Amino acid sequence: MSTYLDHAATTPMRPAARDAVLAQMEHVGNASSLHGAGRLTRRVVEESREAVAEALGARPSEVVFTSGGTESDNISVLGAYEAAQAKDPARDRIIISGVEHHAVLDPAMHLAKSRGARVSFVEPGECGTVQPEALRAAIEEDPGTVALVSVMWANNEVGTVQDIPAMGAICAEHGIPMHTDAVQAVGHVPVDFAAAQVDLLSASGHKFGGPMGAGVLLARRDVAIVPTSHGGGQERSLRSGTLNAAGVAGLAAALTEAVDGMTLEATRVAALRDRFLAATQQLGRDIRISGCWEQGDVTTRLPGNAHITIPGAQGDSLLYLLDAAGIECSTGSACTAGVPQPSHVLIAMGRTEEEARGSLRVSFGWTSTDADVDAVLAALPDAIDRARRAAGAA
Repeated sequence: MSTYLDHAATTPMRPAARDAVLAQMEHVGNASSLHGAGRLTRRVVEESREAVAEALGARPSEVVFTSGGTESDNISVLGAYEAAQAKDPARDRIIISGVEHHAVLDPAMHLAKSRGARVSFVEPGECGTVQPEALRAAIEEDPGTVALVSVMWANNEVGTVQDIPAMGAICAEHGIPMHTDAVQAVGHVPVDFAAAQVDLLSASGHKFGGPMGAGVLLARRDVAIVPTSHGGGQERSLRSGTLNAAGVAGLAAALTEAVDGMTLEATRVAALRDRFLAATQQLGRDIRISGCWEQGDVTTRLPGNAHITIPGAQGDSLLYLLDAAGIECSTGSACTAGVPQPSHVLIAMGRTEEEARGSLRVSFGWTSTDADVDAVLAALPDAIDRARRAAGAA
């Protein structure tokens, strides 16, 4: 039986979410239909909307259901840019951090190629942290040209949690819309949409125990955003299409459970992370922890994130060797796994390309146990030695 340690990619569905999905799948009905079956489905959707809003410090009217984080990110970046351009063509600049997920990075670069947008990067320090004052400086270079700011709440590779409320306040001060990719943060660290003063926030159900294919975009009622697709006008016309009522119900159930148990679960999972990271430093193989780490920290680093780099070993080789030993983990973002290129996140943090190629992400979640830590620690030394021999660096 394999040991699953890739919860940052996707985590097992919670029983409450599975029950909610199956219960809704027993019923027919389109939430846009006016007959009885449609009204019953609409009730499930709206009750789920209220649950999501309560869990994330938003109003129900600000909750837009999508297919996941990538769609929510694309709607935010593309739609907010087009809205800013329509209001003032001089606003052609997008400011993002150097550690964004490709779901934000690629839409921004698409706008650079197709619409002439200027993309400015705010780079992090060696911990992966973007300083709010660095964002302020980037904005104040020419505030009248900024269409959108997007900084992720927590990094998907090295787990750094950013000070989004401070950045949201800076953007609000300058009247600039801000989006945050909170896919890794929601359900794992406190997220309050209203308190953060951001305008747009992305989340994805399968990262906190909901079903795949169900996501959320939180969008302030007054945010200017142009729809990126067109159709029946569902979800404030920001995401037309028949709603996935079963997925929405499962997402809401998982989110409610994750948020209600967050404090105790974060402490439990962080203890597993800490035990693993501390043990890697005793293996005598020059393993380096990516980003900053302190025992028990659940504030500046995601509780379940353990990211390491191993000199002289290729990350893909480590992944395959560990997989053969029954350990399922990752080299970084699951969305770019298998692509032979160094992590742009680690490079932005000051690592060399060679260092960035030897990365391994072990991520713990709600089903993780001490036995999982034992298993990966037992398999890791041999995998490192074999990966180094394969690279000719033993």
